[in-house]
Amino acid sequence: MKTTDRRNFIRDLGILSAAAGISSLLPLEGFAAGKKDFFQISLAQWSLHKSLFAGKLSNLDFPLKAKNEFDIHIVEYVSPFFKKKETDQAYLKELKDRTDSEGIQNHLIMIDGEGHLGDLDDKARLIAVENHYKWVDAAKFLGCKTIRVNAAGTGTAEEIKTAAIDGLGKLTEYGKKNKINIIVENHGGYSSDGNWLSSVIKGVNNPYCGTLPDFGNFRISAEKEYDKYQGVKDLMPYAKGVSAKTHNFKEDGEEKDIDYTRMFEIIKEAKWSGIVGIEYEGSVLSEEEGIKKTKELLERVRSKF
Repeated sequence: MKTTDRRNFIRDLGILSAAAGISSLLPLEGFAAGKKDFFQISLAQWSLHKSLFAGKLSNLDFPLKAKNEFDIHIVEYVSPFFKKKETDQAYLKELKDRTDSEGIQNHLIMIDGEGHLGDLDDKARLIAVENHYKWVDAAKFLGCKTIRVNAAGTGTAEEIKTAAIDGLGKLTEYGKKNKINIIVENHGGYSSDGNWLSSVIKGVNNPYCGTLPDFGNFRISAEKEYDKYQGVKDLMPYAKGVSAKTHNFKEDGEEKDIDYTRMFEIIKEAKWSGIVGIEYEGSVLSEEEGIKKTKELLERVRSKF
């Protein structure tokens, strides 16, 4: 190396070293670290219920479809699609092996058809509680953090509230022992009254018991519907997840009947962060198209915050 070349090399090396020293003093924002999203996106299995009921898709294949077709790496299951195999250890192991090998996170299982946790009959209510134990066990095995249940029963609002607090309380104690959250969705009847459901969760008074606010499930009866925005506001203090319901889309990609920006302003105001599940229930678009549209909508809204 010539003397002049050596001098130039040493000079350039000094400049690079100085630059490195300066860069270590600069804040990370705008460089290596970006702004952290305030929610992650998951796919609720119900979005594909038509394919699952028709036998075109299996519970075991659902997680890989979520990853490969929609680039979604967090999934939410629905109990009927296990087809009574929720206690089959070989089946559960196969599902867990598939998700683990693909880097897919099992988030929650939505439980239906296991009895009313707000049943006014003490014996029937206890049976319903115990029917859910196997789902807590399955969730724990799969690495889920949560199961979604229903607060339902037949009676007056106050009667069912008292019974649901008892039923949920007993189930939540079992969930707590296994570090599994028990959360309730606004899912018809009194549970679609945000004030009623939030009072039930408050009555249970256990950090492992919370809510799953669903943007579209606030119809209490054929004649009565609770305001969806007020409902989400009521339920957010106890939320351990959010269900982003969609049915139809406008030309600009916004949901036709739900103001997503307004919804997420409410969620942000509650200082909540976590996982938001896509739950497309429309019939105009195919399941796949509806899921993609919902994901695009969520990503657009998320970019505003």
